[in-house]
Amino acid sequence: MSRVADRFAELRERGEKALITYVTAGDPDLETSAAVLHALAEAGVDMVELGLPFSDPLADGPEIQAASQRALAAGANTDTVFEMVQRVRAEGFDLPLLIMTYYNLLVVPGVADFCQRAKAAGVDGLIIPDVPLEEADELMEACRAQGLDLVQFVAPTSPEDRVRRVAEAASGFIYCVSLTGVTGARESLSTQFEGVLRAVKACTDTPVAVGFGVSTPEQVRQVAELADGVVVGSAIVRLCGQGLPREELLAQVRSFAAELKSGTRAAQIQG
Repeated sequence: MSRVADRFAELRERGEKALITYVTAGDPDLETSAAVLHALAEAGVDMVELGLPFSDPLADGPEIQAASQRALAAGANTDTVFEMVQRVRAEGFDLPLLIMTYYNLLVVPGVADFCQRAKAAGVDGLIIPDVPLEEADELMEACRAQGLDLVQFVAPTSPEDRVRRVAEAASGFIYCVSLTGVTGARESLSTQFEGVLRAVKACTDTPVAVGFGVSTPEQVRQVAELADGVVVGSAIVRLCGQGLPREELLAQVRSFAAELKSGTRAAQIQG
């Protein structure tokens, strides 16, 4: 089993759901990003989706797009991000860590080479939103060769036959997009995902995590009533983009992540 699967199994035994947080690597700089990863672990987060910055992040809303531009300007790239991952692993960071990025960054060095380097750095899986299942054979093969999980997507618009094919192909977890559109915090939680979530859970035991638009502890609790995991991204990225002194930023990240995590615990979900 992978580190991702192990974490979901541990949580299932405790009657708890996974909190998966997204941060953009290199925002506001790589050293601070490394410290943010440790702060998230200290807050009780279950796994981290680490954004490898790309100049044209099509699935991301304005906040993550801006974070990617800040990170690129600060020198974040595949080499420096993998070096950062190696460093935090050596420092004791042991949460499941998934790289979220776009296919261009894999194609340029070669998909197999990228996957080999990701595994060597300490990455556990990949989330590549612009590679549809029908075009993912090479990527799936490269991930299997390195023991990397490859997360697949379903959306409220996914028909039943596609849900079944995604369920058969996915490893680690299935990412259920909560709404049509791009990432970003919303004031109210969309319920568009509920039908496709039920369809996925009817045909697989692979954990399902819901993301896009989830940004508050109460929204986390609502999603955790139905899904195996909850992804929160833009709300944490927003903190990283406020220009706070590092220690103040880390304190706010710890506090906010701990609040979010409380919504995934059994007592809160049942309450």
